[in-house]
Order: sequence, then C-alpha cells, then structure tokens
Amino acid sequence: MAAENAGIRLAADIGGTFTDIAAFDEKTGRLLFGKSLSTPSNLVDGIADGIGKADLRFSDANLFLHGSTIAINTMLERTGAKTALVITEGFKDIYEIGRVNRPDAYNLYFKKHEPLVERALRFEVTERMYAEGEIYKPLAEDQLIVLAETFKAQKLESVAVLFLHAYRNPVHEIRTKELFEQHCPGLFVSVSHELSQEYREFERCSTVVANSYIGPRVRDYLTGIETRMTGEGFDGSFLVVQSTGGLYEAEQAKSECVRMLESGPAAGVIGTKALCDVLGLENAISFDMGGTTAKSGVIHEGKPLTTGSALIGGYDRALPVQVSMMDIFEVGTGGGSIAGIGAGGSLHVGPESAGAVPGPACYGLGGTEPTVTDANLVLGRLAADRFLGGEMQLDISAAERAIKAKIADPLNMTVVEAADGILRIASTAMSYAVKAVSTERGLDAAHFAMVAMGGAGPLHASNVAREIGMKQIIVPQSPGHFSAFGMLFSDLRYDYVRTWRLADASFEVIETQYEEMEADGRAAVERTSINVGDVVVARSADMRYVGQEHAVTVDLSMQYFTDQDRDGIKAEFDRQHEVRYGTSAPAERAEIVSLRSAVTGLMRKPPLEEHLERGDNNLAAAATGTRPIYFSRDTGFVDTPSYARTALLAGDRIAGPAVIEEHASTTVLLPGDALEVDGFGNLQITVGKVTS
Repeated sequence: MAAENAGIRLAADIGGTFTDIAAFDEKTGRLLFGKSLSTPSNLVDGIADGIGKADLRFSDANLFLHGSTIAINTMLERTGAKTALVITEGFKDIYEIGRVNRPDAYNLYFKKHEPLVERALRFEVTERMYAEGEIYKPLAEDQLIVLAETFKAQKLESVAVLFLHAYRNPVHEIRTKELFEQHCPGLFVSVSHELSQEYREFERCSTVVANSYIGPRVRDYLTGIETRMTGEGFDGSFLVVQSTGGLYEAEQAKSECVRMLESGPAAGVIGTKALCDVLGLENAISFDMGGTTAKSGVIHEGKPLTTGSALIGGYDRALPVQVSMMDIFEVGTGGGSIAGIGAGGSLHVGPESAGAVPGPACYGLGGTEPTVTDANLVLGRLAADRFLGGEMQLDISAAERAIKAKIADPLNMTVVEAADGILRIASTAMSYAVKAVSTERGLDAAHFAMVAMGGAGPLHASNVAREIGMKQIIVPQSPGHFSAFGMLFSDLRYDYVRTWRLADASFEVIETQYEEMEADGRAAVERTSINVGDVVVARSADMRYVGQEHAVTVDLSMQYFTDQDRDGIKAEFDRQHEVRYGTSAPAERAEIVSLRSAVTGLMRKPPLEEHLERGDNNLAAAATGTRPIYFSRDTGFVDTPSYARTALLAGDRIAGPAVIEEHASTTVLLPGDALEVDGFGNLQITVGKVTS
C-alpha cells in the first residue's frame, strides 16, 4: 500500500484540567504544540483553543487523532444512557452476581459492584447455543418484537445484548440487532460478539453493557467534533486512539466505544515506547501526572505490556471490561486533586478534583479548595509568573488562604507544613500507580527507568521515584504534551481473540485460527481511509497449566510457528508465569485457552531529532534566577537556581537542588539529584538518596 499523503497530522488529548495539542508537519518535519484549559461544557472548544495556540486551524490538517476521557468518565461518573440488557433466558442475574470478589473478607461495610443496568431493565429471551456453537433453542423473535415496543414506551436510549456462547456462533445476536434497529430507529444497539470473542459470560456481559451505557454519549461527542471540524474546513481523516494505543476510525469508535476507555494514557505509553526505541532502553515505566489523575504503564523487554481485560472502578467494586488494552493503573491524584480532612482528623488528597472549572484556588477562577498545585506554588516549586510560559498568572495569596482555612488551621499547622503534608501524601498515593504496574506484576521497579510526563509528572517524579527506590528518571521534550505527542507515533491497529481450548492441538489447527483472524485484520486496514505502509502481525496466546482457572497472556514470535516449536511455546509460558507469580511448573502440561492476534498498519512517524551540544557546560544563558523552594523539614526553604528548558543544550549538567521550567511543565531536582541533557534533549536524572 502507498504511504500516507504528506500534510499536517493533528493530535488532541483532553484531560480533566487541560487539553493538549501536538502537530506534525510531514512536509517540513516540524513539531508544534498547544495547551489550553479544558472546557467541560463543550469539550471541542478546548480543542479549538489549543489548536489556535499551536498557530494552526482544523482546515490545515489532513489527519486528526484524538484521545479523550469521555468514555471512562461517563462510566465512572455514572452519567451514561438509560440502558436495557437482553440476555439468554435464565441468566438475567449473572451481571449482578459477578465473580463475588471479596478482597477484604472481614470488612463488615463491604459493598459489591453496582451494575450499570438495574434489574427491572434486564430482559430474558428464549434462545440457547451449545458451547460448540450448535443451536439448542431457536431464537424467539416474537419476544424481541414485544421488547422493542417496551423499549420505545420506556424511552430507552440503548440496549446491550448478551447471548450465551455467541462468541462461537453469533447468529442469534446478529438477528436480534437487526430486529431492534428495524423496530426502534435511533436506539443504540450493542451485541457482545462484536466486542469480545472470548468465553466468560459475566465479563462479556459487563463489556457489552458498558459499551451500550457509554455509547450514546460518546457517539454524540464524536459527532459534535466532526461537525465542528467539517464546518471549519477539515476534510481529512478522523481517527481515535484505542486503549491499546492503536488507532481506529471515528465511525467505528461510535459503535465500539468501550475500546477507547484508556485512550489518553495508552498514547503516553506509546510515546514512551518511541522514546525507549531511540535511547535503546529495554525497560521503562511511564509516569503520567495531569490535573486530575496519575497513571502508569510499562515497557518490558522492549514491548508495552498489555492485557486482555481490565477492572474499571477498583478491584472490589469494579466492573470488568474484556477488550485488549494497555496494562495501565490509575490513581485519582493530580495537580487539581483537592486536599481535605477526613474522619479522625486525617489529611487526604483526592480523588475529588477541582478540574478546569473552577480549578485550583491559585488559578483565580473562583476555586476555594486547596489542591496539589496550590501546595506546589506555596512551597516555591512553581513560579507564579511563569506558569504556562507566563500566559497564566497564579495567585499565591489565594493558594495560601485556601490551605490555611481548610488544612493548616484545623490541624494546628503552619501553611508551609500543611502544603508539605499535601505533597507527601500525594507522592505516596502516586507511587501506588507505579507499584501496581511493576511490583504487583512481579517486576522490580528499581531496575526500570521512569519516563515522567504530563504537566505535573516532572514536578513530582523525583519524590515518587524515591518512594519506590527508582534510580533513573527521563523527562522527554515537551512532557506537558506527551500523550498528544505519543498519538503521533500510533498506528492503525485491530485486535482479535478467539477462545479455543487447545491442549494438544496440531499447529495446522492453530495456524488456521490465526490466519482467519489476520485476514480479518488486513481487510479492516484496507477498508479504512488511511493509506499505510507495511502491515505487521503480532501473535499471543492465553495459556494456563491444565487444571488452572486463570490464564497468562504470552507473546509469541512468528518463529515458534515457522519451526512448529511446541516446546519453545511452553518454555515461554513457564518464563512468563515465573515473572508474574514467582513460580512455574516446567514439568506440568499447559493448554492454550484463547488465541490473540494484533494486526497493525504502520504509519509514518515524526523524527526525534538530535539536540545541539554546548560542550563547555556554561549554563549562564539558560539561568533564569533563583528563588526559595521548600524541599523537606530538614532543609526548609533553600535558595534554588532555575533554568529555561529551551536554552539547555546536549551535555549540560545540573546538580540539585534546581528547577527546570518550560511552557507546560516544571522539572524539580531534589537535593542530591543530578541531571544531564542527552543528545535528543531529554533530561536524564540520576535520583539522589532519600532524605526526610
């Protein structure tokens, strides 16, 4: 296939506080960036503002890439559509029964997950498939027609359909969708086999319900962006970032919305992978802290870690989603996270956020609650006159008043002590995100480099790294736009999975299943409006020891299939099981539960250019003055030099304490830290020893 036509590729990442824009001019190789406050009442306004700050217009672009929190926020905030569930007769309660996760067995106040669809809106239909895909009971179409009238009478917006074993034979789900769309025009209809081709009826049910619940909101949102862009002269292709970090067309995203739940964070991991490739790093952890949340993902042995499912909303009360996605963990701690006093007089930070409106107290937009950003300003880590390159003046008096009234006075502390406490608690909370994707996966975080991104990531990276013993931090160029930047490195991607228990299957049987999935993937790439370069295929399999319940996803190189190396596949599974659980059983038989294939259409990537080298380490041109900054109770306020990131050159070295400021982010070097600018302009930080 031909390479993409040259033009401007726009990428937009909407966060809870800021909207980030990155653009790649394919003709000149230039990268352009913009950042604006998010506009919750009409999110596309924030996109337009950011594009304007990058000195561009929608009409300049031939390709628009988008990642958004609209899907995940709709699900977490329970602001989705009024939805019904249609399910096989006798199974209407599996969605509520779930897996009965009970992580805290002795908690008398434990509450299980709350379904997105109330029981009164779950309807059973006569039909049934055998597990092998043969029809046991025919579909009762007359019942569906009656249900369609019920949906219209109750003014439902959406319906989810889950029939048992539809992943093996979807004929009943296909017919049900046809009838509902025929009798209920405008109803959002989602059927399970279009989203998941795996077994486990509860997980498939939860996935299709989530898709239907968020579907109308996401569809309207994406349509609104399309309308705005088209009205302003955009006539290119509109692609959305999936939770895998891959891209799919907006039209598909309108119907398969659940695939974009983690689109923004996934793009950050893709950007981290691109950075690792250039620097020759095998292992890295992305640490992305924005205004509302902090999240982490992992690059292990040169590959982003992915998962076939995720729990949305925390382990105990979570609703599972069974689609491929980056293995990302998120905590509700960001720059806008509100600090408060809980039961017993304890100080807590988040998960409530001041967001973009009214924002932290120091924004001067009407906010009165103390936030992490306010604490950073009070302690001198942020400069009031340099935030967003001086575009936005911060009000330190407002920050001090908020912290004093809500935290310091009630706890009989000084404002500085209260601000320090806010940052300490925030750092500990954010370290959980890093631990969740490393230590809890059997990986030693100390052996990984941390790639700090987001507007607030470099501000807190050293504190978080010290919490968990990490020794190396990399701050890429333009970290405040890094998720949007990562989208520029994304490719078209289609993921397929088939449940197919194969304890002793021949390679011919396995190869047939893979080839069918990969043919579907290649056809999907061909159908898009994007002309790509090469199409590549990656295979993996969910494997477990015979007799086990849960499986481990194992990446499998094509060489295993070329050589028909059954022993090699088993050895790779044993190795991955050892990493994940600390044990393996090479002498035990293993079986394949599901086959997975990812088909990727490669797109042109922006170049990561080498940086100019100074040679003499004369930092006078980059110095911007000194200011007192509070680092710890031992040091108190320390006169600390500050530097302009744009004036630093390759080879420059800075010893902490220091701050490095740029348009959308500030990097803090703690006492004992050491920084060197590498050949690509990244800040390579060696973390010092922990101080109290």
